[in-house]
Amino acid sequence: MTDPTDGSVDTDLLAEPRLVVEPGVAARVSAVAGPVLQGMGYRLVRIKISGEAGCTVQIMAERPDGSMQIEDCEAISRALSPVLDIADPIERAYRLEISSPGIDRPLVRRSDFERYAGHLVKIEMAVPHQGRKRFRGTLGSVEGDKVRLHRDDTPAGEAADVMLVMEDIADARLVLTDELIAESMRRGKQAERELRRNLGLEPPPPPHARKSDPAKSNAPKPKLKPEKKNALKKAKPQNTKEHRLAAERSRRGEFDPTKGD
Repeated sequence: MTDPTDGSVDTDLLAEPRLVVEPGVAARVSAVAGPVLQGMGYRLVRIKISGEAGCTVQIMAERPDGSMQIEDCEAISRALSPVLDIADPIERAYRLEISSPGIDRPLVRRSDFERYAGHLVKIEMAVPHQGRKRFRGTLGSVEGDKVRLHRDDTPAGEAADVMLVMEDIADARLVLTDELIAESMRRGKQAERELRRNLGLEPPPPPHARKSDPAKSNAPKPKLKPEKKNALKKAKPQNTKEHRLAAERSRRGEFDPTKGD
């Protein structure tokens, strides 16, 4: 089992409050699950209650760095199940499901909106903005308590950019795109390497190993100018057999038959 409560946990991110929260019964489950998760070193993302298999309570959680392994889900389930049984926030029988937020994850904290700036997102408002509740577009900067959204479905005569109050958002979710999948894969590989090193399953890089500079390694090599290319083509090697024989004859004072008087 992994131990999320090691020295690498970012306490500020761990304690960061959610701005997008659930109403009703899900809020009662959140009040019980949130402190337990935080005490274990995880962050609560969202709680969803559905009628699947009678009643299913899905709890999305993650580490402060956004990673989540199967072992993490198992650890949370073992710790949270008895607490929920005692608190009994749901009056009927239910099935508990612990999961990661997924690639097309919900955005619930300020750091989520900041981290995924530039990606496509769908937003549904709890409080309508200019008479509209649903928006779709590219996330921009976070400014104060609002997030900028560049809409991709703007009708003629309306501004493409809108500023939405984060606490007025009922649901914000990333849209699955090739760019989002590629970024998720990069983060997943990095998190897996760090986890293996923390568990001692992978040795740390040797101290003499130098990290490559992406700016240098990926930079195209400068092209030679045409005149330099021609000069290199015309230049002849100066240490051929012919040159060595000529130098020997010159040392002996012999005549070179290949040259005139």
